[in-house]
Amino acid sequence: MPRGGKRGHKGRGKQFSNPDEIDRQMKAQKELEENPNAEKEGSGDSDDESSSEDDSDSRKRSGVEGLIEIENPNRVSQKSKKVAEVDVSAPRELSRREREEIEKQKSKERYMKLHLEGKTEQARADLARLAIIKKQREDAAKKRDDLKKDKDDDTKAKR
Repeated sequence: MPRGGKRGHKGRGKQFSNPDEIDRQMKAQKELEENPNAEKEGSGDSDDESSSEDDSDSRKRSGVEGLIEIENPNRVSQKSKKVAEVDVSAPRELSRREREEIEKQKSKERYMKLHLEGKTEQARADLARLAIIKKQREDAAKKRDDLKKDKDDDTKAKR
């Protein structure tokens, strides 16, 4: 029987955060937010610009995004190109299916070329079969000629 009885086990057990741990993390976060502002105030002439940049950063992020810095390499923003920037003369990359199709056609052409030259196993087998058939036909033609001559000789002898 599975761990969870008849219905089975679903997921992991719940883990609850310790309230003391949450308080400590909140205090650390507040200190991080306050310290960069204090350092920038002492720097001098770029006070107004830096504080406005900080405000815009905090406004853009909402919820948990402001707490955690995440850089996802798989999340790439699509940048649209202007018509003037697009280079038409540059070779475009082929898709996997297109590459496989071209490769298949080239291999088929290569095989047919070798086949016509008689270098493939199938071509050799075909040529051998043709040689046997030619020989059989020649033998059959000789037999017919011999029978015809015999018949002619018999008809001349009877006259």
